[in-house]
Amino acid sequence: MSALIIFALLVTLMLTGMPISISLGLTVLAFLYTLTSVPIESVALKLFTGIEKFEIMAIPFFILAGNFLTHGGVARRMINFATAMVGHLRGGLALGGVLACALFAAVSGSSPATVVAIGSILLPAMIKAGYPKRFGAGVITTSGTLGILIPPSIVMVMFAVSTNTSVGALFMAGVIPGLVLAVMLGFATWWRARKLNCPRLPRASLREQFRAFRESMWGLFLIIVVMGGIYTGIFTPTEAAAMSAVYAFIIAVFVYRDLSLKDVFKVLLNSANMSAMLLYIITNAVLFSFLLTHENIPQNTADWIIAQGLGVIGFLLIANLLMLVAGNFMEPSSIVLILAPILFPIAMALGIDPIHFGIIMVVNMEIGMCTPPVGLNLYVASGIAKMGLTELTIAVWPWLLTMLAFLVLVTYVPGLSLWLPRTMGMM
Repeated sequence: MSALIIFALLVTLMLTGMPISISLGLTVLAFLYTLTSVPIESVALKLFTGIEKFEIMAIPFFILAGNFLTHGGVARRMINFATAMVGHLRGGLALGGVLACALFAAVSGSSPATVVAIGSILLPAMIKAGYPKRFGAGVITTSGTLGILIPPSIVMVMFAVSTNTSVGALFMAGVIPGLVLAVMLGFATWWRARKLNCPRLPRASLREQFRAFRESMWGLFLIIVVMGGIYTGIFTPTEAAAMSAVYAFIIAVFVYRDLSLKDVFKVLLNSANMSAMLLYIITNAVLFSFLLTHENIPQNTADWIIAQGLGVIGFLLIANLLMLVAGNFMEPSSIVLILAPILFPIAMALGIDPIHFGIIMVVNMEIGMCTPPVGLNLYVASGIAKMGLTELTIAVWPWLLTMLAFLVLVTYVPGLSLWLPRTMGMM
């Protein structure tokens, strides 16, 4: 009964247009104050103890690094390198966009940032080269989701904080699925380009390819700094985030010199605003998780599902459907922080590996970012492409179907996610 009251109150507040973070906080306060004997003073204590985790510090650092890279010309050089490598294929500019999104994802940790950085440069170039606007917008919108699957990933950090799993293992687990999805999106792009008879670019010579690599080398080296540092144990994922922020600042301001010192304050201010928003969501989600645990909702739900005899296959199917539906109405951070405390104990009770379940959740969040009415990537790409939300939703369907097929693959083939972290001894 308490579960129905909690979620009815939460949904009612959200339907009024109230931000999800405030809806979570008010739901907790209203329920605790009227229907329990829990002292309200304990809420204030939980606000601090709930987010007193070292891993959370990775979030503002990765946001800062992504903003430095977005404003510092790294994206443009990655696009040049990507198009030099695959531009001679049918739909070369579009394929270059998929590869550039994968590369930028490996240094930014954010899906909307990837769409902005790559799309704002590549989409006008594609339209100028004769590509249909819908085709170009569909490629960038969906390929940008690689920003939360290919590590480093802010969403993975949030899942780790919510479930006390290893951030490093999650990062390694996302590498192979991220590469597989990039290949699948690339194939879908090539297939559509062939149907639409999209143009090719002239084949780049080895000298041109090497020059493009050399110009983008400083940005690409950040991948080695972050992932290599975590794997070798030189620093933790949180320390890697701090290193990436410092490194991104240096290459944007002093190496590429595309960002002046007077613009650094603006980047810092934007990063602080984004970090504060996410940390406020996390704080209220921690309170919501505390309320659910206090009312034994995750444990009771787990017992009920196990009693129904659904098994691993049935549970994963239901969990995927639930997360896909939630993706239509909430942004990824909120979904992870609300649903992870409920679904994670059930997954553990059924013997599902926590790292595997984390990757499944991230892939669902990717799809949710491309579906209306709250898909963040749709709104970002809509602003870049100057397209209506309905038209853009139609444009992304060929790639969205590819992502749904990938979700089935990553859900029921655990080895795709678990082989690399197990091989590296991180599990």
